[in-house]
Amino acid sequence: MKLIKEELSSTTYPGRGIIAGLSADGKYAVSAYWTMGRSAGSRNRVFVTDNEEGSEVVRTKAFDESLIAGDPSLIIYAAVRELGKKTIVTNGDQTDTIFEGLKKGLTFEQSLRSRKYEHDAPNYTPRISSLLDLEGGVDGGYAYSLSILKSDCGNGDNTLRFTYTYDNPVAGEGHYIHTYMGDGNPLPSFEGEPVKLKIEGGIEEFANTIWSSLNEDNKVSLFVRFIDLATGKFEEKIINKNV
Repeated sequence: MKLIKEELSSTTYPGRGIIAGLSADGKYAVSAYWTMGRSAGSRNRVFVTDNEEGSEVVRTKAFDESLIAGDPSLIIYAAVRELGKKTIVTNGDQTDTIFEGLKKGLTFEQSLRSRKYEHDAPNYTPRISSLLDLEGGVDGGYAYSLSILKSDCGNGDNTLRFTYTYDNPVAGEGHYIHTYMGDGNPLPSFEGEPVKLKIEGGIEEFANTIWSSLNEDNKVSLFVRFIDLATGKFEEKIINKNV
């Protein structure tokens, strides 16, 4: 099990990243998602919240509308949605795909069968997604899943699909998945299983540890949520470099 600071600071460009896990006191489902960018367009983002059908949605938004270029769907999307006891967190508009799939009775994995990696050749950025389900685990308890859809070593004709489910989370532990192994041209996709990380402290300490560990030049925005397993209520923290 690795320390967050050690793992996140080991590369200048892990890309977008997701952490899911259980707080050290065992009381909270923990979720984190961040964006990073190398270009002006990728760095031109903030996280914002709005309310839709009685639940909060966290979206990416252009900080400066005049800088939007190319396909905005790759950088402007709903990153976080709720459906009952489930919280969906992803790095793209597959958030909506999962949301609609779950409403139709599909599983997390089934919902993603209609999607593949992002259409940004030659990088073919992986789509990473998570589902935190307060009733999906052992004996109806908390469970979380992580997914990555990526190209086959840069072969755009094949989509590799991996889903990892943790149905009996351990207090103080989480798992981390991200889009890139590091900087490069093209950017190398994430490889291997999600990294096991130690989760320490409350939401402020956890969020600040992540934010301070990400590369100062490339980090853009951070979302963190702690969900009370007993009540389903949550507290969250959003940090935007652009303010």
